[in-house]
Amino acid sequence: MSFKRDVKLGLLIIIAGIVILLGKLGVFGFLGRSLWPLAILIPGLLLQALYFNRRGQSILLIPGGALTVWGLLFGICNIWGWGLMSHLWPALILGVAVGLYEYYVYENPRSSIALWVSSILGLFSLAFILLSLMKTGVLYILAIVLMAFGLWLILRRKSSTKSKW
Repeated sequence: MSFKRDVKLGLLIIIAGIVILLGKLGVFGFLGRSLWPLAILIPGLLLQALYFNRRGQSILLIPGGALTVWGLLFGICNIWGWGLMSHLWPALILGVAVGLYEYYVYENPRSSIALWVSSILGLFSLAFILLSLMKTGVLYILAIVLMAFGLWLILRRKSSTKSKW
């Protein structure tokens, strides 16, 4: 019996030493700097899971949707650089819109105010994202896509008229 207790104590001491060593090497600091958006994303997903597992009310979907969108946004910015936030900041508004829309969809009876507010916030958010992307090369891509679509419409029309004759 004493041998098992000594082995458990020995393993606990080894684990404590490993944790201290990893902390001194900066592993936990790196993980904290890299994975902190999960501290926002996971509670958002948990709030949604509470509702969908029938353990919470639909009001939990509002903060759940917002935290989920914000966690994804911060994760994207954490990976690809915080300069993206100058273009993606309207996603902060979109998070609230997503939460309100989820609430509208799953609340019984449905709240028309939640639908209107989420629609207005969502449209403003998407408009602001598009406006901020207009300052980048996205405008060139949009022009090319529009020209390709117009060309496709013209060529499709010519080929369909030839086949009728």
